[in-house]
Amino acid sequence: MKILTFDIEDWFHILDFEETESLDSWHKFESRLNHNLDFILNLLSRSGHNATFFILGWVAEKHPEIVKLILDSGNEIGSHSYSHLLLYNHNYEKIKKDLEKSIKLLQDISGNKIKYFRAPGFSIKNDTNWVSDILLELGIETDSSIFPTSRSHGGYKGFPYSTPCKLNINGSIIKELPINTFKILNKEIVFSGGGYYRLLPYAIQKQLYKRSEYLMTYFHPRDFDFEQPVLKNLSRIRKFKSYVGLKNSKNKFGKLLRDFEFVDIKTADEMIDWENVAEVKILVNSKK
Repeated sequence: MKILTFDIEDWFHILDFEETESLDSWHKFESRLNHNLDFILNLLSRSGHNATFFILGWVAEKHPEIVKLILDSGNEIGSHSYSHLLLYNHNYEKIKKDLEKSIKLLQDISGNKIKYFRAPGFSIKNDTNWVSDILLELGIETDSSIFPTSRSHGGYKGFPYSTPCKLNINGSIIKELPINTFKILNKEIVFSGGGYYRLLPYAIQKQLYKRSEYLMTYFHPRDFDFEQPVLKNLSRIRKFKSYVGLKNSKNKFGKLLRDFEFVDIKTADEMIDWENVAEVKILVNSKK
């Protein structure tokens, strides 16, 4: 099972970068979402694939036509928060208000219940389990925020599964579709989205995809935009991570859609035997 998802945010939504982290600064940047989304939706249509799109609430508010275009194209939507906050940098009240605003906006625009969530930067960690309470209260049924290894932002180190499982929060259940990992030289690596996708040659990607029974992708519109502006004052390593592999990323993505069958989360949910997947008891920690 290979699940196709996109995080719908603009090219300047770079995490943990002072010049773009404030909502007040975002109006200074020209949006490239429509151009990049056209490429994604046209390619999905031609290849016969549907996907799940986790949409930033701020994007939905500024560009409600994007939400409608995604739905009219036969795809489904979920929340990616409102203001792209790293959850672990903020308290319970702020995050609840942010997620509530995002979900309400998406529901008002689409007319659909929002059941899916992905945290910016996969920033649900083992010390931010209190977010699970918020997701339950807001009606989220399926989460795809757990990155079960270390990373620069987020990363739930020590999470026991990189396959579908259930989170048991004081007796209430959220279905979890984590990012998958692949073990090489006793190290868990990630390869199916973002900079990892852009960095690895297609031949390696293809082999890893073939060998993965469960695979969760996470692409962004900017992953296919070779002509996007380069943000100034990024460190060398952040610049490399943000712009590596853009020249060939469109071609590589076309090959993926030709070589593999992908499904959206709704279809994956129907394929998974949820009665027999592993269950992880989540200890809800302090609400900061």
